Amino acid sequence: MTQLSRRELLRSAVLAGIALPALSACATPAGNGGASQSAPAAGATSAANPLGFTEGKPLEIWIFDGGFGDAYAKDVHEALIKAKHPKLEIKHNATKEIAKTLQPRFAGGNPPEFINNSGADAMDFGALVQDGQLADLTPLFDAPSWDDPAVKVRDTIDPVAIELGSYDGTPYVLNYATTVWGIWYSKKLFDAEGWQPPKTWDEFLKLCETIKKAGKMAPFTYAGKHPFYIYETILTLAAKIGGKDVLKNIDNLEDGAWKAEPVKQAATAFAELGAKYLLQGTAGLDHIQTQTAHNKGQVAMLPCGSWLENEQKDTTPADFDYAMFPLPDFTSSDALPYGTVHARPGEEYVVPSKSGNPRAGMEYMRAMLSKEGAGKFMELVSTLTIVKGAGEGRTLKPGLKSSSDVLTAAGDNTVWFLFRKWYVEMHDEVAAATGQLMSGKLTVDQWTDRVQKKADSIKNDSSVKKFSR
Repeated sequence: MTQLSRRELLRSAVLAGIALPALSACATPAGNGGASQSAPAAGATSAANPLGFTEGKPLEIWIFDGGFGDAYAKDVHEALIKAKHPKLEIKHNATKEIAKTLQPRFAGGNPPEFINNSGADAMDFGALVQDGQLADLTPLFDAPSWDDPAVKVRDTIDPVAIELGSYDGTPYVLNYATTVWGIWYSKKLFDAEGWQPPKTWDEFLKLCETIKKAGKMAPFTYAGKHPFYIYETILTLAAKIGGKDVLKNIDNLEDGAWKAEPVKQAATAFAELGAKYLLQGTAGLDHIQTQTAHNKGQVAMLPCGSWLENEQKDTTPADFDYAMFPLPDFTSSDALPYGTVHARPGEEYVVPSKSGNPRAGMEYMRAMLSKEGAGKFMELVSTLTIVKGAGEGRTLKPGLKSSSDVLTAAGDNTVWFLFRKWYVEMHDEVAAATGQLMSGKLTVDQWTDRVQKKADSIKNDSSVKKFSR
């Protein structure tokens, strides 16, 4: 059986609801689990099969059935690779519970070839890397691209995607969809009411007050059962107030990073928003419920990533006209200008190193990174991708066009954080604490104390591999 690190074993057991026997606090971490971190060996290569995968072995695919669904995999990417490699047997699967479903496969030493490791039940990337469970994707990025053999895959994509998918300089994760986060609204509604997207925090609060007094709908909501949606917004505002190093310090587990003044200011601002302007019952609602309330005109604004339009495609009125605006200026002294957004390549895909045919997983990624694969994905799920020129000549839905315009306007003023995938336990704690902050059960000081304590705990835990940027 493949050994798993203590933190991954514990977290997967919690997610699966399994009781484990007590583990010693001084249990030896798996580290690399005795496994090589190098890329899986290639078989015979050719122009048609530059990665040298085995066509006689299956390619088992697992897709997270969330905001993007899994039709893009079946109808676009699997169709592409099947057309080029008709002998390849593809086994398609989808689930909303990635860790609960697949963690036992890793523990048993028989993981699938390809995984879309996403959603609230995603596996801990840092732990998987630490245990040697993920394949080095360098051969993929150095391979000839799907569209032009004279151009390497790495030269057809946003280089930030490789950077953000790397651990200690080695790429293990393919960040495929470029996600833009912001505040979403119905342009039809705003136009009808004469409301303008606010550019300052004062304008934002005045708009919330106007909406509240009108009595037709609540001003604001978020996915109360999944507080990442609101802690993401708090951290974006903190970076806007204090600069990009605010989030870099948090990622790097710097002493006192969570108690920095910009973080406190942002948390205070949203705690006050939560006390006055939230949709009633927000704390007990999930993302679909709050987004559906938005579609029904029960709430005016909510924070979300650019997958929102696709996730709500079956319930959104045809003339809703989704649009996004960036967080307003908090004060005139913000370190970053108006238009700054949280945006980065995301929606992670991995190739397990110990699967039966890992190079087939890489070949599948090579198909995904073709212009056809990325362009059709973009149209189907209404989101941007890392592939250069993928959107050329394609029809963009209103929300996708809006998020694309916001990203273009931001330019270099984009921020991001990585602790969510480096240290999943940190994410869990910040989410839980932020939910309590927004419901008035924690003060801002209590919130910063709690999350800083967790960060310090991880920093001082020798069994947890540390990453930095």
